[in-house]
Amino acid sequence: MARDADVIVVGAGVAGLVAARRLQAVGLAPLVLEARERVGGRLLRHALGDAVVIDLGGQWLGPTQTRAYALVEELGLALFPTYTEGESLALLGGRLQRYSGPVPRLGLLPLFDFGNAVATLDRMAKTVPLESPWCAPNAAAWDSETLASWAQRALRTRLGRWGIRLFSEAVFAAEPSEFSLLHALFYIHSGGGFESLTNTRGGAQQDRFVAGAQSLALQLAAQLGERVKLGEPVVRIEQSSEGVRVIGRSGAVYAARAVIVAIPPTLAGRIEYDPPLPAVRDQLTQRLPHGAVIKCFAVYDRPFWREQGLSGFAVGDCEPVHLVFDNSPPDASCGILLGFIEGASARQMSTVDAQTRRAAVLECFAQLFGTRARQPDVYIDHDWSAEVWSRGCYGAHFPPGVWTQFGRALREPIGRIFWAGTETATRWMGYIDGAIESGERAAEEVLSRL
Repeated sequence: MARDADVIVVGAGVAGLVAARRLQAVGLAPLVLEARERVGGRLLRHALGDAVVIDLGGQWLGPTQTRAYALVEELGLALFPTYTEGESLALLGGRLQRYSGPVPRLGLLPLFDFGNAVATLDRMAKTVPLESPWCAPNAAAWDSETLASWAQRALRTRLGRWGIRLFSEAVFAAEPSEFSLLHALFYIHSGGGFESLTNTRGGAQQDRFVAGAQSLALQLAAQLGERVKLGEPVVRIEQSSEGVRVIGRSGAVYAARAVIVAIPPTLAGRIEYDPPLPAVRDQLTQRLPHGAVIKCFAVYDRPFWREQGLSGFAVGDCEPVHLVFDNSPPDASCGILLGFIEGASARQMSTVDAQTRRAAVLECFAQLFGTRARQPDVYIDHDWSAEVWSRGCYGAHFPPGVWTQFGRALREPIGRIFWAGTETATRWMGYIDGAIESGERAAEEVLSRL
């Protein structure tokens, strides 16, 4: 069989590019096929004028994400800390309060209730093996219920349960009724604990890219050069004893010794395979939906909230925005509020027109930061569920029964087909660091087979 490459990589997100780079480093010839007309996958930057960049997609790094920080240093990319100086805001039940510290002043009973739940989740999470969550001591029981059903039973207060819902939306972009308790526990362990996932300073939201997170993928792609082919969705993968044939939507056929599929499982399941994949793998991809998130940016002439002693961070039950960050550039040359619409709220707001969504978001900002927030110079939002080659963010979540019945198929190679993507990571699943881990692992699996 004449070959176009040693290994074909499907998907030019961070996972696919890292895998291709590793293969190229040891002398193999990879070929990356990307459906979009750009690289980066769920990383996407947008320029506001000449000097300011915002991330419409993933944007943060935090402590213990060692692979990501090492790659950033190697590529010479610059980071800066998310702004956290000043007090935060909480808007609950129409009451606005300023607070310092990690959580609002909810009252002693709700705080104790929520804190006890967090400690319990952390303790349970440590018993979940990252390589094989289905082997956890209580895997069957934990995988038979949702995080919501556990919270309903384990927490006594309405505000405590609301805290679990906010965690669910912020981390999974999904409602706590949509994924299993086992998946929540695996994810907490994978990210180093509840606070590691949720904190800004000292947590997963600590650092941002000066040039936007997509610069990571752009640098990797530049090293691969013409080995990255854009605008070529893969529709079919054939494998035999001699190698693989990968067919693009254009009709072009690419031959190689092996293929790494580095796209989200739900999209990988839409590719046609010959011979067909084992039933357990196909059943897995049918059961891994993505979360829903819309990132909303309001740009002002300056970060005026800082003048009021505010950090720009806010939480609340105002619809549709439940979480806000100061997303201003490092030099504060303008002020940017970033609001997240997630889970059920995102699905609902995906159905309305742009002006209605804009008005709803800015009304939430105004309730938090005053009438000045209602009049930004620029407003931009990005709906990841509407992205044809993502169909949601931040990543896939595992509903009840999936980990225990189908989890073994998540990373298992099938002949000459190997799997990458942040959903296949053991540490920091769903994050840039997890994508890097998965690309490195898949490349090593290919090398060991070839």
